[in-house]
Amino acid sequence: MNIVDLTWDFIGERFAPEIRKEEIFLKSGKTEYTGIVYTFTHDGMSGTYIDFPGHIAETDNGVTAENFPVSDLYRIKADVVRFHKKSGEGAVTAEDLQGKLPMTDGESKALIINALGEKNPKDIEERSVYLSDCAVEWIIKHKYKILVSDIYESQALHGVFLKLFAAGISTVCMPVNLYKLPETPLLLTVLFARMPAVTQLPCRVVAEF
Repeated sequence: MNIVDLTWDFIGERFAPEIRKEEIFLKSGKTEYTGIVYTFTHDGMSGTYIDFPGHIAETDNGVTAENFPVSDLYRIKADVVRFHKKSGEGAVTAEDLQGKLPMTDGESKALIINALGEKNPKDIEERSVYLSDCAVEWIIKHKYKILVSDIYESQALHGVFLKLFAAGISTVCMPVNLYKLPETPLLLTVLFARMPAVTQLPCRVVAEF
C-alpha cells in the first residue's frame, strides 16, 4: 500500500499563523513535571483547508466541522483526473474531465483534479487556470460529495464555489503532491478538528492506493 500526504505547509492566506508555546510547571506530593500548552492564531485558509457549503452564507446547509459525517471523510473512494496545464492556459471543461475520467463504478464520493501536473497552485498566475461552468455542472452531475483540486475559480469570479456549495459539495483547497497519485480510483481521507459552527478550517489530506 502506498500513502501520499496531500497537505501543504501550514501557511496563512491572509496572515502568517502564530503558534505560542507556554510551559506550565505541575507538582504534587507524588510527581512533578512541565506541561507544554500551545495557543494558535490563524485563519481558516492556512495551508491545505476544507470549505463546507456554509463558507458562503447563501449556501449554508448547516454542515460544519462538528457534524460532517465521518463516513464521508475516512477512506472514501475517489476518482483522479490529471492534466498538465500551464499558467494562463484557461478553463478545464466538462469534455476535458470526461475524457480523463478513469474506469469507475460510479460509487466514488470524491473527485481529485490535478490540473497543474507537478506544479502547485502558487506556481502559476493566480486563477489563470480554472474550472469552466460546464466542468462544474459535470462535477455536480456525478454527485461527488468532496472535490480536491489545485484549481477552482477564475479571475472573473464566475461562481465556481457558489455552484459547488449550492449542490452540497465541499471543497479541499491548496493541496500538494497530486501528481504522485495514480490516475485510478483510490482511497481518500480528510482529517480536521471537530469544531462547532466552523465552515472552513485547515485539514490533513491523505491518499492511499
